[in-house]
Amino acid sequence: MASPEIDALTQALARLPGLGPRSARRAVLHLLKRRETALAPLVLALQAVEARLSTCEICGNVDTSNPCAVCTDPRRDTSALCVVEEVADLWALDRSRLFPGRYHVLGGRLSALDGVRPENLSIDALIGRVAAGGIDEVVLAMNATLEGQTTMHYVADRLGDFPVRVMQLAHGMPVGGELDYLDEGTLAQALRARRPV
Repeated sequence: MASPEIDALTQALARLPGLGPRSARRAVLHLLKRRETALAPLVLALQAVEARLSTCEICGNVDTSNPCAVCTDPRRDTSALCVVEEVADLWALDRSRLFPGRYHVLGGRLSALDGVRPENLSIDALIGRVAAGGIDEVVLAMNATLEGQTTMHYVADRLGDFPVRVMQLAHGMPVGGELDYLDEGTLAQALRARRPV
């Protein structure tokens, strides 16, 4: 039996994505065994992030500075904008280092069932950024779900009045994927997006 403080730490870690009660207990035991090398630096890092955490007023990214590091990076192409649903999507795309431009986080996706309407997302802020000028291309990087595609079409319609190229991510067969393991929707999209060899 652990003390209430250790039990509270275990419960807090168990609420994190990818960690259940057993994994959280193992993580806590690891932290306790390595107090100086693991626990103390983790506590300091969490306190520093908690004290400085903010949401970027330009793109909606979460960072310890406002505007965020992506928006203030002078090497970024300011004429290209990638629109994503969530901060996790921004981080995943930016980790690839394949998109040279800047980002805009909508803060979710349209969903009638969940009561998420256009005014609940940062679509008006996106339109404001495009209307201000200087953006030539907008890449709509929405998830390939019904709600994601609905959001993409809605945003594309709203951007139709501006002189920008509106693009979407390609869908289809993943690199290293085997046909036998792909679902019918992915196969259908791959066939529709076929191109010459």
